[in-house]
Amino acid sequence: MTRAFDPPYSPLAQSDAHLARQGFSLLGANDVAAWLGASMADLERLHGAWNDLPADGYLKDGGRYRRRRHSCFVVDGAQVIESPHRAHWQPLEYNALHGGMQRWFEPMAEQTRADPLWRRLLVRVGEAVSALHGEHPWYVEAHPFRIDTTDGIGRPTPEGAHRDGVDLVAVFMLERHRIKGGESRVFEAEGPAGQRFTLTDPWSLLLLDDARVIHETTPIQPLVAGELGWRDTLVLTYRRNGFQGD
Repeated sequence: MTRAFDPPYSPLAQSDAHLARQGFSLLGANDVAAWLGASMADLERLHGAWNDLPADGYLKDGGRYRRRRHSCFVVDGAQVIESPHRAHWQPLEYNALHGGMQRWFEPMAEQTRADPLWRRLLVRVGEAVSALHGEHPWYVEAHPFRIDTTDGIGRPTPEGAHRDGVDLVAVFMLERHRIKGGESRVFEAEGPAGQRFTLTDPWSLLLLDDARVIHETTPIQPLVAGELGWRDTLVLTYRRNGFQGD
């Protein structure tokens, strides 16, 4: 059995400093709730939309294990502007498996996009990337994911260890339901050092300086053979100077 390593959480007051120093920072669920000025019940209200994610029809490995939506926003200080619906596009340099494709996913639910807590969440992550890279209008792509064990195994990052070609990646862990595996791994992009840990607490958060680190998540399997399990996450990417593909 693979040993599970606990996440090296940062105190909320030191999160920006840890992100700047080591290229990533981890916040526990209680700190995330305090950071957002929300209760866990408020956050679980947002999470309810993950029960209505369409299947990803673009998986080149033929898998049926990923469900997702995709919406885009521009965050400029405290202002959040929803962008017209657009394709998700990445260059092959950053995604050797699915790069170079225009992937049209269904947008996030209107109720979620209009929720004041959702908009506050986008602004708070914008503040984190502005503390790291200076203030800019941030072009944000939001990806609600559910990886499940329909095929017996689910792959959160089928492209392997990668960067995303952005300024910041935020990964919110929302739920692990009757699964094993799903270990997060973060490595220096230009060196040998790295960390591995398993995010388990709903609404814990991993922040990544995409220029400095690469990341991946190991496959998941059902905790009990034959029973469906899943792993829910929210991935946000923040990029200055426009969306990829513009």
